[in-house]
Amino acid sequence: MTQPAYNIVPAGRDDWEDAMEVCWKTFLEFEASEYSKEGVEHFLDFISSNELFKMFLIGEYVMYVAKDGETGKIIGVVSMRGVQHVSLLFVDKRYHRQGIGRALLKHLQETLHDDVRLTVNAAPYAVDFYHKLGFMDTKEQQLSDGIKYTPMTLVTKIN
Repeated sequence: MTQPAYNIVPAGRDDWEDAMEVCWKTFLEFEASEYSKEGVEHFLDFISSNELFKMFLIGEYVMYVAKDGETGKIIGVVSMRGVQHVSLLFVDKRYHRQGIGRALLKHLQETLHDDVRLTVNAAPYAVDFYHKLGFMDTKEQQLSDGIKYTPMTLVTKIN
């Protein structure tokens, strides 16, 4: 299978719903089974939040999307809260293991000042992925509002 052609671009207002749909579907497929009902509801509330959408519209919640080069369909999403925290990183399951998640994070990192270190609260499913990119655990797995995560920070540049 050849790597699909895709473009990484800043998300626009018209991308929001499709981007959140990629996040939700991928969450349900790969992560929801690790969470309680409370955790799944909390995640859905987060990505459905009008406040989050408003923050996105005024530039306080940065998001990039990977779009299929042929169809223009959103196939991956990365977002950042504040100046360094990766908030969401999801890739449509049909495009997993093709370098899109890595490319999205690398693109995000390239938009930051050199002295900024990315942080993330990695879902159990994603811990190994983040380790392969150079993220290190800063604490043991945590549980908050039914969401399991491992706090991490990036200690090197993503290649």
